[in-house]
Amino acid sequence: MAFHSVYAVIPLFLHELGAPTGISVSVGGIFSFLIAAPQLISAIVWRNIRNLKLAVILVHSLVWIPLFIMGFIFTFFYPSGASAWIFYLFLFVFYGLGLGIVIPVWVDFLSSVTLRKVRGTFFGLSFALGSFGSFLGGILLRHILKSDVPFPQNFGVGFFIFCFSTIIATIVYIGYRVNENHPKRNPLLLKEFLALAKTIVNSHKNFRKYILSRVFCCAHLPAVSLYPVYCQQKFGFDISEAGTFTIINVIASGCASYFTGKMGQHFGHKSGMIFFCLSHFLAVLLAIFSQNMVWVYAIFLCIGMANGAFMPAAMNMIYDFSGDRNNKLYMALIDSFLAPFVVFFVFLTSVLTQWGYLLTALSGIGVSLLIGLLILALLVKDPGLVPKFDLDN
Repeated sequence: MAFHSVYAVIPLFLHELGAPTGISVSVGGIFSFLIAAPQLISAIVWRNIRNLKLAVILVHSLVWIPLFIMGFIFTFFYPSGASAWIFYLFLFVFYGLGLGIVIPVWVDFLSSVTLRKVRGTFFGLSFALGSFGSFLGGILLRHILKSDVPFPQNFGVGFFIFCFSTIIATIVYIGYRVNENHPKRNPLLLKEFLALAKTIVNSHKNFRKYILSRVFCCAHLPAVSLYPVYCQQKFGFDISEAGTFTIINVIASGCASYFTGKMGQHFGHKSGMIFFCLSHFLAVLLAIFSQNMVWVYAIFLCIGMANGAFMPAAMNMIYDFSGDRNNKLYMALIDSFLAPFVVFFVFLTSVLTQWGYLLTALSGIGVSLLIGLLILALLVKDPGLVPKFDLDN
């Protein structure tokens, strides 16, 4: 992920290719929308899946093709001008949609290969180790960007490395043992599946409050791509700093993953989501009041803490809400509800940045994050610490 991060590498890559500022700063939000868009359809298609291991390997292969083409084109043909960034965005769309198809299956797979009582520690440690891999990738990325390899060929090499790393990581899934005693539902007809979704939305009040908090917190998505562009314009740093940002980010992410995983196991995983929101809020404040590059590094430290906290906390919140019975559906419902609001925040941020109102955009993002943080802290009950919502009653 160090070679394709939407919070540091891709915004600077697009900016360097000559893409409009509104596009460069919106890529994080666009990425989240692309991931969210196909999830409900993916959950419907894979609703009665039996061979989870085979399914998770097959769906992961969807992201290999766009990554390989990115690497091939930018390494050997190094296009430039408007055609270059438009072509990249075209492939980026297929990459994001591919991940959106992967996620519901991946969520169910992880639930079936982990034990509930140690899941917080497992996810925390797993994502921490992933961050260590990204740390090594960040060092390699910085070396490639500082080398004599010309732009954009240097990024093409990075895309190739990311592609082959993804293939290797997917093959590792073969060695996982799926828990055969994992709770299973009877096969669902489409109308039964949709009725189940309607029941959850209409009756699960605590889940609705959680979605509301996430609606306001998704303002951070365009922000993560805005930070590097805004700070580069403000301080004029070299593009190779993307490697430094990635290193700082993944170190913070690894530590936060392990910390919030352990914390959630003892105090409930809502605590990790609060940590996630608070870290993004601090990143906005640092960006608004930044004075020099130390402040910029601190921004990416906070983003790393937020990224690290998010996956262990958000994944376990889904398992706690669903009671390990409808993981794909709960995951798809969250991202499907968030998708239009992601588009709204991306569009608004893009317009404001195109008009030159970057500080206004950051201020609005900060207010939205604060509202989401307060809703989450004060109104949402930790689903792991209260009785489970019973879909059968």
